[in-house]
Parts: sequence; structure tokens; C-alpha cells
Amino acid sequence: MALVKLEKTLAPVYSPSDRPLRIAQIAPLYESVPPKLYGGTERIVAYLAEELARRGHQVTLFAAGDSTVNVPLSAGVPKSLRLSGLDHLGAMFHLPMLSDVYDQAARFDIIHSHVDCLGFPLARFSQVPTVATMHGRLDIKEFLPVYRHYKDQPVISISHDQRRPLPEMNWVGTVYHGLPRNLLKFRSEPGDYLAFLGRLSPEKRPDLAIEIARRSGIPIKIAAKVDRADREYFDTVIRPLLSTSGVEFIGEIDEAQKQQFLGGALALLFPVDWPEPFGLVMIEALACGTPVIARPCGSVPEVLRHGISGFIESSIDDLVEAVHRVRDIPRRTCRDEFERRFTAEVMADNYEQVYYQLADVRRKAQETTVRRTIHDVTLARQAARQWHRGPEGDGLNIRPKSDAPVLKLLSGRDERDPTSLDS
Repeated sequence: MALVKLEKTLAPVYSPSDRPLRIAQIAPLYESVPPKLYGGTERIVAYLAEELARRGHQVTLFAAGDSTVNVPLSAGVPKSLRLSGLDHLGAMFHLPMLSDVYDQAARFDIIHSHVDCLGFPLARFSQVPTVATMHGRLDIKEFLPVYRHYKDQPVISISHDQRRPLPEMNWVGTVYHGLPRNLLKFRSEPGDYLAFLGRLSPEKRPDLAIEIARRSGIPIKIAAKVDRADREYFDTVIRPLLSTSGVEFIGEIDEAQKQQFLGGALALLFPVDWPEPFGLVMIEALACGTPVIARPCGSVPEVLRHGISGFIESSIDDLVEAVHRVRDIPRRTCRDEFERRFTAEVMADNYEQVYYQLADVRRKAQETTVRRTIHDVTLARQAARQWHRGPEGDGLNIRPKSDAPVLKLLSGRDERDPTSLDS
């Protein structure tokens, strides 16, 4: 009876691969999902989770307890770490949450991690496939051996350029970020100032943005946060520049304020000086119809189309000249670029393809296991009948002269059986 029940238990893995999926989304604990203020990764997780749920998938979010995304939430910490003043201790707080995810992994078809490599050790030992989106820079040489140790784990890049330091990783796709189509409204008329939005850190080059604005003679508004790690840079380099004529420092803004800030700008300045993995603020500007002036670092040439949605220039002279030409970029074209390439629907389409590919690999492996199990069950029954029958089939419990046929049947290596596992 137990053998029959086993066959019935394993049968459901033959269900079709296009069914709604049970998906675990693991978010960083530094910010709520979506964040109250700054937080690109957590914002993308929120948009993705809600779009997947809208499509009928069963999404469970593992994130900070003050998250408000409209899917079932399993809280890793009661409150986001940055607002709790614990962001500098962040990595340690993710470990209990990750243990909770993999303790209940059987509930899910796919586990989607957004916490860099922290989940790799547990993912390696789980039968449920995990895919990790790499949201940060991958060029820090001290970390490269860590990533390479887990190079078999499926990972997704957010730009093709992001992969360059680690081409040997198991890249299963590149998925650009996306925003809900109606999150930011199109504004047809340009404003009269330049905008800088993001972190005030050396690699984002707010100092260069201020210099571009000064040389072009156009005011600049800066809406940005200062992380603990960047406080010295802000105090010594940026703060003295904020008293310059034409520079207005607004501070950190929320989602509602972005509409006016980005939509009301002549252009967004994005003069980064590092291998930018994606640059969410670029597509936020495009959604408002605001063109972007950027340097050709990291993902920039993938996200922007030079002369179509903005200008990509290297030198400060060329960047200043781009400011004077930016009115030549039609704002409707910028919005069209956003709608065609960078909506949450497009992002979810691309993630679904990855999910189903990984789920299909698992399903086929399970089907193979089922076939082998059913085959072994059949052979075991045949062996049991042969064992309990006498030589004349009289039902007597007479041991065969040799154990070899029975052992071959039980091991699945009977040379006489054309369906043998080794045939």
C-alpha cells in the first residue's frame, strides 16, 4: 500500500509549466518595501511583487516589518534598519530571515533573492530553485573570490555591463528595472533648472553636476540623501559648494515629490564616475519626459540612447554643451522610451521567463525522479512476487537458488530488461 501511495503523491509534478507560480521575494532589510524615502532596490522589489501578484502569482515578501507592499509579508525585522539606526550592522540581521525562507522552501516554486550573495550558501542545498538579482557593483576585487565560490548559482544582472568583472557566473538573464506605467506623469513643457537626484557620494559626482550647472549658467536643484559612509565627503567637498549662487539643496525627497522635482526640470544630470549597475533615476526622469545628460559609465549607454532620450558625453566641456542642446530632445520621445522599455510590465515579463525556465528544469528533474521511482516500484513488486513464489508457482516461500536475479531487479540493472535504468 505504501508503494501505491508514493506513486499518487509524486504524480502532481506533471502539472503544466505555465501555471501561476508560488514565488518568495527576499528584499534587503535596510529600507521598507517600498521605501519611505530613498531606496532603489526596495522600490523595484515592491513594483515587481505587486505586478506579479496582479498576474495571479502567489507572492510572499520577506522584508522589513514596516513594508506596505500589497502582498503577504513575512517580517525579517520589525522596522527597516536605516530608520532604526542599525543599517551599519545590516548583513547580520538578514541571516534569520534567510533561514526562515529556506525552512519553508517547499511552499514555493521559485525563490527570488535581492540580497546579493547572502543567500547563496542556503540556496545551494535547496531543491527549490533560487535566482538572485545582483543590484550592486561587482567590481570590488576583494569580493570576487566570494562570488566565484558560488558561480553555479543562477543570477540575473540589471545591465549587461554589470557582468564584466564576473563573466563566469551562471547568468540566466539581464532584466532592466521598470516602474508602474502611471507612477510618474508625463510633463510636456520643460522647466528652467537642472536636477540631481540620488546619493551624495563620490562615485555619483554631485560636485561635477554643480560645476556643469555653474558653467552652463542654469540653476541646479539637488535632492539627495547622505549615507553614514559618505558624511565626511559631504562635509568636506559638497557642503562648501552648496553656498554657490544657483545651487539649491533640497535634501531627501519621497516618491510624491519626485513628480514635481523631475518633471519640472530642464534635464537630469547623471555624471557618475563608477560602473553604475543600472541608475533607476534615469528611467524615473524619462517617465516624466525629462531628458538625461550623463557620462558613459556602466549601464548608461544601455539605458540611454544618445540624441534620443538624452546625451552621453565624457568631458565637462561636452557635458556643458549638451545642456545648451538639451531642448532639442523631444520630451514625448523620452516618455515613449520609458513606456517601451522600462515599465513594470516589461520587467515582470522578463522575470517570468526566467522563473518558468528554472521551474521547468526542476519539473523535468522531478519527472525523471518519478519515472525512476515508478520503474523501481515495478521492479520491486516483480522481485517480491518472484521471492514469494516457489519454483512451480505454488505460493510456497522457497528461496531461489541464486540471489543474483533478485539483486539485479532491485538495483535496476537487469540486463534482460530493456527498460533498465542503465540501458
